[in-house]
Amino acid sequence: MERKADIYFTSDLHGYMYPTDYRGQEEKDLGLFKCANRFRKDGNTLIIDGGDVLQGSAFAAFCHDSLGSTQPLADIMNDCGYDYVTLGNHDFNFGAGYLGDYLDALRARCVCENLLGVDGACRYPSRIHVLENGLRIGLVGIITDHVNLWEKPEHLTGITITDPFPAAKQALDALRGQVDLTVCIYHGGFERDLETGRVLSRSTENIAWHLCRHLDFDILLTGHQHMSVPGQMLFGTYVVQPAENGKEFHHLEARVDGSEKKITSQLIPAAGACSRALMSRFSEVERGAQHWLREEVGHLDHALLPAAPLIRAAEGSEIADFFNQVQLFYSGAQLSSVSLANEIAGFPQTVHRRDILTTYPYPNTLVVLAVTGAVLRQAIERSAEYFDLDADGRLTISDRFLKPKVEHYNYDYFAGISYVIDVSRPAGERVVLLEHGGVPVRDGDMFTLCMNNYRSSGAGGYFAYQTCPVVKEINVEMSDLLMDYFEKTPEISCPSARAYRVIW
Repeated sequence: MERKADIYFTSDLHGYMYPTDYRGQEEKDLGLFKCANRFRKDGNTLIIDGGDVLQGSAFAAFCHDSLGSTQPLADIMNDCGYDYVTLGNHDFNFGAGYLGDYLDALRARCVCENLLGVDGACRYPSRIHVLENGLRIGLVGIITDHVNLWEKPEHLTGITITDPFPAAKQALDALRGQVDLTVCIYHGGFERDLETGRVLSRSTENIAWHLCRHLDFDILLTGHQHMSVPGQMLFGTYVVQPAENGKEFHHLEARVDGSEKKITSQLIPAAGACSRALMSRFSEVERGAQHWLREEVGHLDHALLPAAPLIRAAEGSEIADFFNQVQLFYSGAQLSSVSLANEIAGFPQTVHRRDILTTYPYPNTLVVLAVTGAVLRQAIERSAEYFDLDADGRLTISDRFLKPKVEHYNYDYFAGISYVIDVSRPAGERVVLLEHGGVPVRDGDMFTLCMNNYRSSGAGGYFAYQTCPVVKEINVEMSDLLMDYFEKTPEISCPSARAYRVIW
């Protein structure tokens, strides 16, 4: 007898619940409410999320910074009918206590096989869910273990995140013979191109290809990369991934008849009218968030407007210059480096809290490292890999920063030094001039360099930083430092600090 299961899957919502990007108040086709309006739930349906709910949007920032509570986020997930979730790397950004509050308030069960407690036991083990029609579904969750590299150690107190592959294999083996359908929810993505098999990354941050090749889950629900991956078979496993911020969701349909399994899916964009009941229930919280975002924080001598990623990387960015100005002010370091999010709002002359949180959306703090001239050169060479030349000799963005995941945020802008990048030269040999105070930088020269805590871990390919001594840590989020900077200096002058050139 054939039995059917419906699965609705979202991932990387990043706190985007209402249909807005918070740059303004106009309605956009994104956010959970624009997805949940088309969830159709009955006893043979599961609604699943792949992690990264607690951080990212201005609404999520309001919940943390102003309310100090995950309750609105958990209540929204509950009202949208979620049954199972796994955890994403950004869910740890505010510490284990904040995450624990969220999970306690969540009606959905958490599965995360490679998250262990102090006793070495899995905190969120796999589950067997029996549908009304009797179909038994085994659900396993795993998260990329690169959380250990990116997250502050104090945020991981009392837990250990292990290699996801053996954890997934052990859980899958334990489910054999007990279930009719196996589902792995993986907060991680693909290390190879799904069409060609070409290796895109040799890092273990994303291992979905490896999982499919060596394990035999029926369904692998992926996330983390913010890629739109339509449903397809990979080594006998059906894989999907939705884009970020509630821009879309997957509706999977699995039909099981004995050993025969047929899985299909639709990738459905966020659209249509949101549920009036949902919008009404949380309207007071949303009004509070909008009021909080409208607070005026200061003034600039001129607007700092965003440009296209390639233009700002090649020609410089006044927004990056301003962030470096703030980092140097608070750190007292000789040098500073910053990156910009994939999408940034920029700053009008009169700046509001909204502008800060939509231009610097991460909860990063600052770290000052002692770096040698050799390390500094290696770091700039890593940023120089951002560029490529097309067949006509025109400057383009390298696939290294576009595939498998768009990573404009891994291009860094440096302040306090002068340098020239020659893209016509091979990667790793592109820094043809590097000076400090008009004097060439030698490999053995020492500098203090301020950056965010994510970058100081070596994340994004900046591995040279991993062995550098820490001079100072500033355990205040950069968005709060920006607010404080405006409070200290209500009328801010932003002279261009561009001291590099890109040639080809």
